[in-house]
Amino acid sequence: MALLPNSATEPDGSAVIRVLSYNIRSMRDDTDALARVITACAPDLVLVQEAPRFFRWRKKLARLAAASGQVVLTGGATAAGPAILCSLRATVERTEDVLLPLTPGLHRRGFATAVVRFGATRLGVLSCHLSLQRDERHEQGGLLLDRLAGLGVEHAVAGGDLNEGPDGRTFRRLAETLQDCRATAPWGGEFTSPPADPRQRIDAVFATKGIEVLGCGVPLDQPGVREADLRAATDHLPVLAALRIPA
Repeated sequence: MALLPNSATEPDGSAVIRVLSYNIRSMRDDTDALARVITACAPDLVLVQEAPRFFRWRKKLARLAAASGQVVLTGGATAAGPAILCSLRATVERTEDVLLPLTPGLHRRGFATAVVRFGATRLGVLSCHLSLQRDERHEQGGLLLDRLAGLGVEHAVAGGDLNEGPDGRTFRRLAETLQDCRATAPWGGEFTSPPADPRQRIDAVFATKGIEVLGCGVPLDQPGVREADLRAATDHLPVLAALRIPA
């Protein structure tokens, strides 16, 4: 399998970036393995779901970022779980954590969002973890599209744990407006859950139409990513996308 291109700024000002989406289950598993997987993927942005939300959550997230060559951009408990990490290559314009309407009896959900620059490019970013409940999830999909549009940038990426596969109506709703990066340029593995016997694709990276998707999938054959680490790190497999953002 061909490798994804490395991060780069091109002569015309466009930027090739790597975006990793990863449900880390509150770092309750092997955090050393988790850090090794993230490091090996060499991402410019990490869209995290189930970041630590309770006792000393900021310190835990900062420790993971430092161990994997990233810094904490936004999110965590303030977004009810989603977070964004970034490499030092990113210049941050602004961030906002958004709490979504709470349905009584269900888990609180939120979005971690940011606008960043890579060279001459500007990019909106959103990390999400959608509801287990079908109707609430569909409503959150609409809120996600509204939030991306409201960032005020031409190009944006969104990623996360959707809690449903490509046949689900919320997944389809997102894919009608955005590019489902895996479907656009398949690379690596397809299924993200469970790690020991993956058979469903419930984690995804989406991009607005003007972004060129160079490849997207589970980084099974990425140099430095070991199967033992993928199984030990958390209860989802990560999704890695390489994208070219126009200047």
